[in-house]
Amino acid sequence: MDMMKQYELAREQFAAYGVDTDAAIEKALSVPVSLHCWQGDDVVGFENPEGALTGGIQTTGNYPGKARTPAELRADIEKVLSFVPGETKVSLHATYLDVDAPVSRDQIGPEHFARWVEWAKGQKIGLDFNETFFSHPLSGDFSITNADPGIRKFWIDHAKNCRKIAESFGKETGKTCVTNFWIHDGCKEVPVDRFAPRARLVEALDEVFAEKIDPKYNRDTLESKLFGIGSESYVVGSHEFYMGYCTSRQMMATLDTGHFHPTELVSNKISAMLLFLPELMLHVSRPVRWDSDHVVVMDDELMAIMQEIVRNGIEDRVHIGLDYFDASINRIAAWTVGARNARKALLRAYLEPVELLKKYEIDGDNTSVLAITEELKSLPWGIVWDYLCEKTGKYAGRTWLDETKKYEAEVTSKRA
Repeated sequence: MDMMKQYELAREQFAAYGVDTDAAIEKALSVPVSLHCWQGDDVVGFENPEGALTGGIQTTGNYPGKARTPAELRADIEKVLSFVPGETKVSLHATYLDVDAPVSRDQIGPEHFARWVEWAKGQKIGLDFNETFFSHPLSGDFSITNADPGIRKFWIDHAKNCRKIAESFGKETGKTCVTNFWIHDGCKEVPVDRFAPRARLVEALDEVFAEKIDPKYNRDTLESKLFGIGSESYVVGSHEFYMGYCTSRQMMATLDTGHFHPTELVSNKISAMLLFLPELMLHVSRPVRWDSDHVVVMDDELMAIMQEIVRNGIEDRVHIGLDYFDASINRIAAWTVGARNARKALLRAYLEPVELLKKYEIDGDNTSVLAITEELKSLPWGIVWDYLCEKTGKYAGRTWLDETKKYEAEVTSKRA
């Protein structure tokens, strides 16, 4: 049976529940998903490719063929973009600048990312941005919360410059840049004074964000963490800290699926936090035991996150980005699996008869809510996904994997 006939049958089955699959496809394609650049080179960046990762950042595995230059990384991302349907952005870290001579992080500017901007414009995609506070001689256990005012100033200047870079991204690409602020600052053991570093962080953040930037071009967001390697006992930028800061300043907060206790669910935090914050950024990952940043799979939490967004109609208030780095398998395949799963989960969320389910819930008919949500799981959403991919020219089924292996044989396997 050809694809169109399969899709027609699937469309009829969903229509029986009041779902328009054509409309669901268009909605699922319209939601931006940000592809993280650091999957392609194991978070090394191009500031100092031979430098060691610090700040609790680690990758496992040594699969051959990682990108060694900005040009190679862009080529790899282009291959991934050819497999991923829908509105896609690319998220850069500050250490992924493309320059001909070294530049200090407190001196970086838009000109050091000009090649990235031209590339993004050619791809017709937007760029997101991340300050980089780790893997630097002045990082240590404390960066922007350091007791040394000179070190604090270095990182404050870095953050200010990053905001200007992000603003230029928004102006040049015509797509709003979301700039994520995350620091690794913390201690292996419980410190005597937990208050002072957080007080310094408030002061530093107020200085960083003092200059107002048109939200049409850049929107800032702050990301918390539960703990990290080397900061097992104390993290300055905790969830509670940023909840207080973002609420009091009416700023966006980032929820990373790996930055909480294993029994906590990010999907359950979204509606609670959006009652008090203007927007949220999601870093979608797959924690295994803790923030291990495994490739995103189609698990219950991924589905719950996308359902929470779609069921509440908050697509314009929640920004979706991917955040994982797996060096144990083909990096392009890792990128693609996670990105396609994020889009698949969005599609499945749009294939729910949300208004019908809400009506049953309001009427107290929880029997129908449970029964229908379970029946929906066995409907042929996979056929709708394959049709979406074929319609957009993005490789239905597993055909993208054959193309990935061909690219590996011809390109990445030849990298030393």
